[in-house]
Amino acid sequence: MYSSTEEQRLAFRKSSYSNPQNCVEYADAGNGAAAMRDSQNPEQGYLLLNGHEWNALLGVIR
Repeated sequence: MYSSTEEQRLAFRKSSYSNPQNCVEYADAGNGAAAMRDSQNPEQGYLLLNGHEWNALLGVIR
């Protein structure tokens, strides 16, 4: 998990797949990568996925 200074440059937005009990936010991290975090606990940092991992995740949830 990543946090602090690097997180400040990321613009997180709530996923359209989220609901009030299971909230996920994501941000474009550049070069096809994405950052994901729990919107109810953003202080716990975020998970950084490279482009391949991000596309694989999107393929599963779509």
